[in-house]
Amino acid sequence: MPWVIEELFHFAERDYRDYLTLEQIEPTCRYRWPDGTQFNAWQQLPQLVQEIERVAPGEAENLFRFLAYSARIYNAVAGTFLLRPFGGIADALTPQMLRNGPRIDALRSVDAAVRAHFRSPYLRQIFNRYATYNGSSPYRSPATFNVISYIEVAEGGWYIHGGMYQLAEALQRLAKELGVCIRTQAEVVEIVLRDKRACGVRLRDGQELIATRVVANVDPGFAYQYLIPGQNAMARRLRSLEASCSGFIILLGVDKQYPQLAHHNIFFSADYPAEFRAIFDKGVPAVDPTIYVAASCISDPQHAPTGHMNLFVLVNAPTLNKRVDWRREAKAYRDLVVHKLERMGLEHLHQAVQFEAIWTPEDIAQRYNAAGGAIYGLASNNPFAAFMRPPLRASGIEQLYFVGGGTHPGGGIPLVLLSGKAVAEQIISEMHGYKV
Repeated sequence: MPWVIEELFHFAERDYRDYLTLEQIEPTCRYRWPDGTQFNAWQQLPQLVQEIERVAPGEAENLFRFLAYSARIYNAVAGTFLLRPFGGIADALTPQMLRNGPRIDALRSVDAAVRAHFRSPYLRQIFNRYATYNGSSPYRSPATFNVISYIEVAEGGWYIHGGMYQLAEALQRLAKELGVCIRTQAEVVEIVLRDKRACGVRLRDGQELIATRVVANVDPGFAYQYLIPGQNAMARRLRSLEASCSGFIILLGVDKQYPQLAHHNIFFSADYPAEFRAIFDKGVPAVDPTIYVAASCISDPQHAPTGHMNLFVLVNAPTLNKRVDWRREAKAYRDLVVHKLERMGLEHLHQAVQFEAIWTPEDIAQRYNAAGGAIYGLASNNPFAAFMRPPLRASGIEQLYFVGGGTHPGGGIPLVLLSGKAVAEQIISEMHGYKV
């Protein structure tokens, strides 16, 4: 969704191309299965159709049927859930949304809808994977989320030259040009309330910053539990809801080239349902996990020395619970993941490692104040999950707003940016006395 970045800079009367270089990736992703099958998700439609016919003969027509189906979902939900402020369920129950209700396909699962369109187990697994883009299970999340695969196929996969952090630096530069004061190393320990109205924040050193409005980009569950006084009931309610998955991350620098890798790679498990049962039903790491590997040096050669590669390895993992002691189990799980990558073609990976860092769900929770280490806030594993996410406007507290992956419209860089846009529009409308 590169248009989200373009629109943001345009609103500030800037051209994003003066700050960032966006490149379309081909293929968007390379998929591999334990039986040796490989599939390239090309952006060029003729190549994509040819690839589908190679891996799943006779299924190309089904792809177009599926895209037409998921496009209808996008047209039904985009205005309500993506492109306008969503302050709570009342904002969603518009006449248009009620008319479009049947079109969003919320009463069957992602997997059920995918199975209705594709016969090939390979294509079914590819399109089920998109439920993990918001940390959910394709066997439990509503088919509405098939909109994610539509957006990726229709708009492509994009890379910010230099790495994703270039976006943070570009936004910082833009903010400073517009007169925004950015303070780092200033930990907020409390959102200050007066008569149920947010009026500032208190820092770790005791300093209080006064404000007419407070916008919090911390996980709402963490905010209600630790930052907002008198919100124990709301904190308990959010803790009672199912969280999205977390992640087990291995950062590798290797002194070897793996020409079979694309920029984005997926190494699938042999039993997808068992993988999600382990994560969401049992709360334990999958014994045969699907592994995502990003090799940004494919697009940015300067990201690794000549003859070397940088590999970002991610496996979906359960949120923190008493069944898993990551301090004790991280090394063994790391070995399991590396050995699986070796079996699936990355030969001698273990011996090639020159640099390594491991992040467990515990690290994610500590680094980002993410409740339980959940990457995407609450899971979307039931038809009503979207309405249970903390709204953009804090419940029962005036002048306090949430942005980020824990609120609407959800996780991922484009959606997080859209949450910021929605809150900005909401604040502007309140200041000027009109409704967006």
